[in-house]
Order: sequence, then structure tokens, then C-alpha cells
Amino acid sequence: MTKFVKGNEAVVMGALYAGCELYFGYPITPASEIAHGAAKWFPMLGRVFVQAECETASINMMFGAAGAGKLCMTATSGPGFSLMQEGLSYLAGAELPAIVVDVMRAGPGLGNVYPEQGDYTPAVKGGGHGNYQAFVLAPASAQEMCDYTVKAFQMAAKWRTPAIVLVDGLQGQMMESVSLPEKECPRPDFSAWAAQGEPKTRENLVKSIYLDAAQQEEFNIHLQEKYVRMKEDAEAETYLCEDADILLCGYGISSRIARTTAEELRKEGVKAGVFRPITLNPFPANELAKVAKGRKIMSIELDAGQFADDVRLNLAKAGLGGEAASVKMIHRMGGQVVSVDDAVKAAKEMFE
Repeated sequence: MTKFVKGNEAVVMGALYAGCELYFGYPITPASEIAHGAAKWFPMLGRVFVQAECETASINMMFGAAGAGKLCMTATSGPGFSLMQEGLSYLAGAELPAIVVDVMRAGPGLGNVYPEQGDYTPAVKGGGHGNYQAFVLAPASAQEMCDYTVKAFQMAAKWRTPAIVLVDGLQGQMMESVSLPEKECPRPDFSAWAAQGEPKTRENLVKSIYLDAAQQEEFNIHLQEKYVRMKEDAEAETYLCEDADILLCGYGISSRIARTTAEELRKEGVKAGVFRPITLNPFPANELAKVAKGRKIMSIELDAGQFADDVRLNLAKAGLGGEAASVKMIHRMGGQVVSVDDAVKAAKEMFE
């Protein structure tokens, strides 16, 4: 079945097919259609929608639901995502699967409701306290906002960690055709650790505190080892990279700008390719290193350079210090979007 819907609506459809049982929501532009869609469709399908009084409440409601072994999610934008950072740390500390969709808008503070990618750092690096990480997916279309919402639930359950679907206001508001999954995903069994109010889960304890320092360190080491294993699910996409002289890097909506830029550059005789990380955490560092070696590199992004810094960092870790040092960035902020013409001009200047 194919639907012509907003990206935000595609998120709700993906969540339902993923088996999500509870949605805790507080509407905020440009993510409001996710709460609106959940309020409409969840009760119709026997699921639960709860209108939270604020974003802090919604993330803590998810802690309770996830601790009871329920598949749950919420969605927000930048200001609300800021309020959720403590709750995300608690979810990671208790190893609970829960989904947050962040439809980014311009900041800091209230900013405005136009698209930006400035939430990269708190999403990818962990904006709350402690040494935790979330699994972060970056869709680039309405279809992927459906598909990667499904995958976010799967990764959260597999790794027992919160998963974040990171998109921007353009993606949330644009309408595209979306092919829905053929059937609902099977529900995972959380009885080994969840407190479900049944005899078989009576011994389970959900917590994120160890009053003994040695135990707390041991738990942190366990988390870090898990995050290393999580790299097996890193994912990336490449486009026109086989003979490229310049590699354009971008995620989300910026990756779509990068694809068109590469096509326009090739019309003008410049061999350009695109590297697009689909998982921002774990970052697909090995895939980047394979296509970046010996090439000029330019990032396209809607922020102050947080993504470009990660490109440089991962190149340097891979032993590609020369490529890391030469990374150029073209970016816009405040709700402005990089144009293909400006990106083409910036790329050509690298050869001058």
C-alpha cells in the first residue's frame, strides 16, 4: 500500500508497523504532526496515546513504560529535545529501549521553526550526563522516515538503548509517496529484564544506580563494550564514488542536496561522489575511510560544523590525516538551506 503523506506522518506509520504500543506526546513545531497522527491512529488500532504535560514528562513516562517491557516512543523538536536529555541518560543507564524522533529546527533557545541540523551534538554525543550513547538514525526521505523508525525500534530492542531518529523540519513537512510495510514486526520478548508484573519477571530490577563505585565503573565498562559491538550495525550509502575526485558528505536533507550537487558537478566535468551516513551513531567510519582516501572532501550541512568535525575525526582515526585536514565545509544556519548552486561553486573552488 502506498500513501502520499508528510514525513512526520510516515514516522507514525512506521511506529505502528514496528509494534509500538504507547506514544507519549507533546506537540511542538515542526514535529506536531507526529503527535497529531499518533493521537488519531494509535487509539483506532488499540494502542495508547497519552498527551503529556511537557517534554520532561513524556520522556519520563517512556522510562516507566519501557521498564515494564512496552514498546514506546515520543517526538519533539530542539527545545523539547533539550528538556529530554536527563531522561535519555536515565533510559541509557537502565538499558531501556525507547524511541525519540527529533525534528530539528533552528536554535539555540527558541530559535525559529525553520529547518536546521544543530541538534547533531546532543543526539550523537549524548547530551545528558554520563558515558552513554544512543543509536542514531538519519533518514533522508519520507519513505525512510517510515522505514528507519521501524529500524530504530529494532535497534533499541537489540542493544537495549534509546534510539533517536534525527531529521529536520524540511523532511518532517515535505510530502512524498511512502510504501508501507507488508506486515507488522513481531514483538520482542523483554521478560528477561523487564518488570512486567508477572511471576516470571518478579526478580527483575530496573535501575541505573550503583552506590558502590567499583560496581558503577564495572557497569560503565559494560556499556562501553556494548557500544563497540553496536558498530556492527553502522550503515552508510555511497553515490557515484567509483571514479570521484571529490567526495561530498552529508546526512538527512543535506545528503539530497549533495546528490544533486554531484550530478551538476559531473555535467561540468568535475567527478563528484557522495558519502551519506545513515547511522550517525555508530558512525560508519570504515565505510567513510574506504571512499575518502586520496580525494578532496567537502561537507554540506545545516549547522555550525558539528558534522564536519566528526568527518575529520573519523578520517584522522582511520589514519587519513591529510584528507581530514583538507575537509571543506559549506553550511547555512538559522533555517537557511544550502543551495545546489552555492555547493557547486564551493566544490569547484577546491580545484582552483
